[in-house]
Amino acid sequence: MARAYHWLLPHPFLTLLLAAVWVLLQNQVSAGMVVFGIILGIIIPRMTSIWWPDTPQGFRLGKMMSYTVIVMWDILVANVQVAWIVLTVPNSKLKPAWVVVPLELRQPEAITVLAGTITLTPGTVSADLSDEGHSLLVHVLHTDDPDGVVDEINTRYQDRLKEIFQ
Repeated sequence: MARAYHWLLPHPFLTLLLAAVWVLLQNQVSAGMVVFGIILGIIIPRMTSIWWPDTPQGFRLGKMMSYTVIVMWDILVANVQVAWIVLTVPNSKLKPAWVVVPLELRQPEAITVLAGTITLTPGTVSADLSDEGHSLLVHVLHTDDPDGVVDEINTRYQDRLKEIFQ
């Protein structure tokens, strides 16, 4: 039974996400759009499942939802901070920095979420992952304390992602 279920819905959460995104993109909720969204949500993961790694074990959806709220808040705050920096700090006074964030995360999905979170937050961008996957190179637009940036990424994001994925 589990094999049949996995064959039909190899990534159930992705199926629901794709269906919801489809309905939102249509800008109208109707039975036809919901059904078509579900069909797309079933077909796309099935057609691409051969390229997907195994489903992450121990994924905690509730903690991921709270993580998403935190990230959305951080993006909002960072937008204001970057706007302030752009408007008030002359280029000659900017203090950009490259920082290396050591990774305790080992699952590729968790590392991808961390790198995406960093890149989505204005003022920072993930630039490179070490060959062995033990560190992430991050560029920061303006900071007086590069070590503080690493500590903040670790406590604000990486520690939470360890709880979500492990």
